[in-house]
Amino acid sequence: MPRTVVMAFGGNAITRPGEKGTFAEQKANVAATCRQLVDLVREGYRLVLTHGNGPQVGNMLIKNEIAKDIVPAMPLDVLVSNTQGSIGYAIQQALGYELACHGLKVPVASIVTQVVVAADDPAFQNPTKPVGPFYSQEEAVKLMQERGYRMVEDSHRGWRRVVPSPRPLEIIEREAIKALIRAGIIVVAAGGGGIPVVRRDDGSLAGVEAVIDKDRAATILASQVEAEVLFLLTDVERVCLDYGLPTQREVERLTVSEARRYLAEGQFPPGSMGPKVEAAIAFVEAGGEKAIIGSLARAAEAVAGRSGTEVVAG
Repeated sequence: MPRTVVMAFGGNAITRPGEKGTFAEQKANVAATCRQLVDLVREGYRLVLTHGNGPQVGNMLIKNEIAKDIVPAMPLDVLVSNTQGSIGYAIQQALGYELACHGLKVPVASIVTQVVVAADDPAFQNPTKPVGPFYSQEEAVKLMQERGYRMVEDSHRGWRRVVPSPRPLEIIEREAIKALIRAGIIVVAAGGGGIPVVRRDDGSLAGVEAVIDKDRAATILASQVEAEVLFLLTDVERVCLDYGLPTQREVERLTVSEARRYLAEGQFPPGSMGPKVEAAIAFVEAGGEKAIIGSLARAAEAVAGRSGTEVVAG
């Protein structure tokens, strides 16, 4: 049976630093990303793609703020769903075109994906994820008073809204995604970490004002669609120990126990490689064959074991 690979790339791969974030820019960046995936499809891997949406949701929050006196502002869960649609649309077009150019008739479909979080997750009592534009202190105080926002001063650049980042627990659309995978369709799912929802007492779902970490969501997605491989994309070819020091060295393979030890030693800081290593550990511990942390430019080589850093059981 062909193996399934879940690949997660960041929102900055879609809107790059210094860009305005126009849809034309986003499509061009997505097209560059999709060109790297053709070899994996040609070699028979079944792909599930997931992506970040930080810059895109940030821009939509700015639109909310500017237009609030003309049209109603949309809640954060709705904005996440909007970015799933727009980015999924760009991926469907770009990847579909690249596959067709190589004679590969493989359909691509995007799934608007809800991800369950716990209503009592501690993150709701301690919002930490900055979103949206910067405000003056006066504007921030007004927003806290009028809308109940949590606001923090961010690196001396101004004040920003912070929202909870709860742990993902369940992919609502997992059976639909699995059916598409079995049908040989490339699936785009759980974009932006997924739409955060909680279960009400009556069993219904309700969206919440939160942002789910993309790599954590990718881990749950990969586990629940029974993928063999989770690929977490970065800007570097391999994970490094002693990063930035004269003793810096690349690592080709880590067991879970080794990865945990290096995390405890501070080798992988929370603001950089830490979340990806934690996600890799979680996937392998949940039964995944292996997780890979590596560069999109060498994706096919990484899945084949010739690039990237593998995290495996042990």
